[in-house]
Amino acid sequence: MNLLEARARFRSLCAAEGPVESAELDDIWAALETVRPEEILGAWKGGEFDTGHPLNGMLPKAGWYGKTFHTLHDAKPLLCRDETGKLYSNVELGMGEASLWTVEFRGESTATMIYDGRPVLDHFKRVDETTLMGIMNGKDVPAEGPFYYFFLERAPETADGTPEPGDTA
Repeated sequence: MNLLEARARFRSLCAAEGPVESAELDDIWAALETVRPEEILGAWKGGEFDTGHPLNGMLPKAGWYGKTFHTLHDAKPLLCRDETGKLYSNVELGMGEASLWTVEFRGESTATMIYDGRPVLDHFKRVDETTLMGIMNGKDVPAEGPFYYFFLERAPETADGTPEPGDTA
């Protein structure tokens, strides 16, 4: 699969309802470009692919909006909405926050978010200038998975780098 085919297939899977095969997401991942941590600073709205992973559906239930990377060492992995719609960093669920590093995953070095309080890594690759594909990996996950697959879309930001207050998930 070439990059253009991967981007087109990625878009169709984001729009599709129902289950997505992990193997198809792996094929897309393999065709995408790596990204440097500095290139992904800012606010991102998130979504997930339903692969049957045990985490599927859990983040939306927690009010997950996305992620914000203020600096390399100030990342908010679980930006959520409270019952009034206000965004907050859910440090309880994430057991802290996170930082961005370049980490090798599947033979490629790419931007990776490392959680402060959990043995969890979110690896990122670029779909296009405003979209990232992510794979969540962790200490207890075998090399072949199962992995949690998600995506991030650039969110409109305020001057301080946080998502616009009226932005909807």
